[in-house]
Amino acid sequence: MPRTDETLTMTSGELAHLGEGSVAYLRKVSSDDLRGRFPGLTEIAPGLELWALFAANGQPILLSDARDRALAGALENDLTTVAIH
Repeated sequence: MPRTDETLTMTSGELAHLGEGSVAYLRKVSSDDLRGRFPGLTEIAPGLELWALFAANGQPILLSDARDRALAGALENDLTTVAIH
């Protein structure tokens, strides 16, 4: 039987890489939010509702106007998705 009084300790660097290459999160975003967060983003119309797929470390992977397409992108890259509300 495993001990329950043990604590798992991770450095902030280890935590930042947790799930890297295997986990991505899906989030509904507005184009206005994206322009503020990613200044290098090419011109995008204001007020659009989009689905964004981000790597576990927060790096953007893809944007889509359809949730199903964003999920398909995760599957194509063998990523397990989690939803952020």
